[in-house]
Amino acid sequence: MSERIRIGEVARRTGCSVDAIRYYEREGLLPAAQRSEGNFRLYGEEAVERLQFIRHCRSLDMNLAEVGTLLRTQDHPDDNCEDVIALLNQHIEQVARRIADLERLERYLSELRGCCHEGNVARDCGILKGLAHGPEELAVVEPA
Repeated sequence: MSERIRIGEVARRTGCSVDAIRYYEREGLLPAAQRSEGNFRLYGEEAVERLQFIRHCRSLDMNLAEVGTLLRTQDHPDDNCEDVIALLNQHIEQVARRIADLERLERYLSELRGCCHEGNVARDCGILKGLAHGPEELAVVEPA
């Protein structure tokens, strides 16, 4: 049997908070820990590896449902990985949509920034006027 370690050590080794580890356990992403005689959670190396996998997926901005799908597939190594490919394709599309949204936001903020010049007083601030009108009216707000 492999060495069992307490939750604090697992947290230190994985960079997950103790609360996150408990949460992942409650959500079924991490199997329930064994308990010591003193009722401390005890984990093995497989839990450390699983948490590192979860953290890596989360660092790629995958949500918990996506992580759960990947873990279930990983837990059945002889199954086809078509679900993994489909999930990643969807995630790539979501990222592309978010990039497009952020690019639109950047253009809007740049336009907004162009509506005011240094030295104006607040009542003449084109940025504040633009924010009051919203992006659809930005082009008609003239800088003071």
